[in-house]
Amino acid sequence: MNALIIIDVQYDFLPGGALAVNHGDEIVQTINDLQSEYDLVVATQDWHPRGHKSFFTSHPNKIPFEEISLNGLNQVLWPEHCIQGTKGAELVPELLTNAVEAIFRKGMDKEIDSYSGFFDNGRKKSTGMADYLKGRGVTEVAVCGVAADFCVYYTANDALDLGFKSSIITRAAKPIDRERYERVKKDFQLKGGTVI
Repeated sequence: MNALIIIDVQYDFLPGGALAVNHGDEIVQTINDLQSEYDLVVATQDWHPRGHKSFFTSHPNKIPFEEISLNGLNQVLWPEHCIQGTKGAELVPELLTNAVEAIFRKGMDKEIDSYSGFFDNGRKKSTGMADYLKGRGVTEVAVCGVAADFCVYYTANDALDLGFKSSIITRAAKPIDRERYERVKKDFQLKGGTVI
């Protein structure tokens, strides 16, 4: 059984949002079109509390996209985004969700960021998505959405570690940094992942 995992198609990650991915809106229709090709469709939603430690505003004298060590992990400091209960955190209405069986929220612990749909960045807490997929008999996942070089990649990579056959659908994913995206795609393929 195969599953499509749709990553973070939220207002704040699309043009006009607080942490917009260039041309992120252009993949929404492609994601909608893909859904009928999969046995199961799930999605993730970045869902940060106010004052999250991944926000540059939580660290005096820091600027957006600066990197620091946070609780022993490398952390990019992001503009405030996807704050719980705000419009920016909502899935965009252009995304068809009738076929989405479950939505897994991530980034809810103020102390640690969560790029992957499966775990926080320190792998201290699980979102429950792996158990859900395995419980439904899923053996293969395809990952799409934004941002391709962060949350899409980390989710697809963790899927491999969890024993799923895993792929990234490039026509349905947009990166923040194209050079980084090319690097992580190569790493993903070397590990056994597929880039479609």
